[in-house]
Amino acid sequence: MNGHKIINQNALHYITLTVVGWIDVFTRKVYKDDLINSLRYCIKEKGLNVHAYVIMSNHMHVILSAKEGYVLSYIVRDFKRHTAKTIIERILTTKEESRSEWMLKLFKYYAKYNKNNSKYQFWGRDNKPVELSSPKWINQKLAYIHLNPVRAGIVENTEEYNYSSSGNYNGEDGKLEVELLDIGVTEGYVEV
Repeated sequence: MNGHKIINQNALHYITLTVVGWIDVFTRKVYKDDLINSLRYCIKEKGLNVHAYVIMSNHMHVILSAKEGYVLSYIVRDFKRHTAKTIIERILTTKEESRSEWMLKLFKYYAKYNKNNSKYQFWGRDNKPVELSSPKWINQKLAYIHLNPVRAGIVENTEEYNYSSSGNYNGEDGKLEVELLDIGVTEGYVEV
């Protein structure tokens, strides 16, 4: 398998979820909203704490933890399963999706390499979870998450990007309510 596993299920973890083949699915707002809605559901119903996030065109970075009595690995697994099913179903049924033919062809191609999927593979299998234990390490990952759209040339300032928790950390309401980490991020980001 991959060697990256969540050991402490209630600890803070930095996780990256990547669409197979780095397919730019999330250039459409509707698919990003599917991710936000699923995160919102996991917060309400599955004991998830979202501390930071950014949704890019083909991947997302998050800092997550599970409430006591919940298992972060299971929450992430269920989130991936649900969002994959929802987004693929939307691609299959939405006439406005001009990219459906080639995206579905690639999702089928990647499914051949995963015995758990019979038809389509949406997310990559490895989430590369990293347990965050020190304020410096947490701040570095927060900076990396929030600066991602700036480094990609999408926006000039982190808080301009709507599909990120940067606004939440700057006192604004974001698309998703997050559990802010109090580690001195208001002093500015560390270089990553």
